[in-house]
Amino acid sequence: MKIAAANALSDIYAMGGTPVTALAIAGFPDGVLDLATIRQIFLGGYDKLREAKVALLGGHTVRDPEVKFGYAVTGAIDPSRVLTNAGARSGDVLVLTKALGTGIAGTAIKFNRAPFALVESATASMTMLNANASHVLARFGGNVHACTDVTGFGLIGHATEMAVASNVTLEISASRLALLPGVRELASANRSGGLGSNREHFEPTTEMAEGVDPELADLAYDPQTSGGLLAAVDAAVADEVCLALSASAATTVRPIGRVEAPQAARVRLIP
Repeated sequence: MKIAAANALSDIYAMGGTPVTALAIAGFPDGVLDLATIRQIFLGGYDKLREAKVALLGGHTVRDPEVKFGYAVTGAIDPSRVLTNAGARSGDVLVLTKALGTGIAGTAIKFNRAPFALVESATASMTMLNANASHVLARFGGNVHACTDVTGFGLIGHATEMAVASNVTLEISASRLALLPGVRELASANRSGGLGSNREHFEPTTEMAEGVDPELADLAYDPQTSGGLLAAVDAAVADEVCLALSASAATTVRPIGRVEAPQAARVRLIP
């Protein structure tokens, strides 16, 4: 359950805060899982909390027909340095700190259609804390104008929320999106229900430019689990931010788009 822990901590990292404590919330069906398996579930989450230096205070476990596991997390932050999704400015550059595709990968895994390399890369991405990315962004202070984590609403959904909160339009280049290896080839046959819901909800305020690859559009709507941070940064420091993020994550982070004055479409996806 390392993924559940990383996902729960992500909101605090997105705001530039430091997670401090956590309460576990779990549900297990009667007589289905043995105690050793349940113990491993709790240990997996606890290991990730320890990595984040978060204190586990306790929690609640209930009987439930389906296995459920997560955390309620509290954190600390300097009130004068809170990052929100409402500060993006026209001219800013957009950066995304993790590759996309965990929703499609998860669907492919469920139906035994995912190659082992994709399973490994998706798991590594979802279990990676957003702590390093958050710390890097904090080093650039006021040059980072807005930030949010990309989770269940997908990139377009969370970009739309940033655009509405900031009263801007976000233009995203599909060809510049980092993807989990091999996930693009699986996209058309492994769309989750959440992907369809995201498209239905956010499509009315999204402009899809001619020439955008349909599979890349799917990945832009794909719901993410423990996804990366989407940040709007001052164009003057964008290259420096990307270099620092790449060094902190041992992967390449590059600009994926820009912020423009508000228009009819809140998000514009271009080739």
